[in-house]
Amino acid sequence: MPAVPPTSTAMKFSVVVPTYNEAAGIEKLVTTLDGVFKQHGLDGEIVVVDDNSPDGTGAIVDRLEGDGYPVRCLHRPGKMGLSSGVIDGWKFARADSVALGAMDADFSHDATILPRMVDAIANGGYGLAIGSRYVPGGGIENWPKRRIITSRVAIALAQPLTRVRDITSGYFLVRRDALEGVELDPIGFKIGLEVIAKAHYGRVLEVPYVFHDRVFGTSKLNQGEIFNYLKQLGRIYGARLRGAR
Repeated sequence: MPAVPPTSTAMKFSVVVPTYNEAAGIEKLVTTLDGVFKQHGLDGEIVVVDDNSPDGTGAIVDRLEGDGYPVRCLHRPGKMGLSSGVIDGWKFARADSVALGAMDADFSHDATILPRMVDAIANGGYGLAIGSRYVPGGGIENWPKRRIITSRVAIALAQPLTRVRDITSGYFLVRRDALEGVELDPIGFKIGLEVIAKAHYGRVLEVPYVFHDRVFGTSKLNQGEIFNYLKQLGRIYGARLRGAR
């Protein structure tokens, strides 16, 4: 299919990709997203937030920007966390982007569903579109049983907060105005949970996709991140209870 140039009426959006030592796959991700943008006439921007990766991830992104790809790199001085990276990336994103999003750099998130997510916000009346593993048509491949159990338990703990099935998803787009006045807590790596629990997005659409375990690099999940997730949940539940009172 020939590339379709973005139209003047296409909704502008920015997707933030936080990175640390993702040099092995970041160029492929940027070129893949660029291909999706062109094929579907999307006016998308890629914002890579790099935490001073010693493998040169940030330098690769700078080169790709110079080559004309729709990407910019926010260089941070060191490892400052995934959620804070996404939040900083949204601040760094172009000011006229109607929607802001997040996705991983490791190809676990399916770029081909992005047009449907964009359309949900641009034309479907949704304020939030989530790439979801836990709705019909979604799924997980190549995860050990321990990871699947951990994910299911994490979702069960958060389920009283929302009807969203994949509340721990890190792949989403949200209207920028849905975040106005919202204080997002950058603890841990589940920024999607913060957005789902706090943002003023109205209707939400979960778009099914099959999650593939990372193709490049190494997983950032560890005991510390699990503890941060529990701490994050505690803060959100505490805020809800205080609000109820």
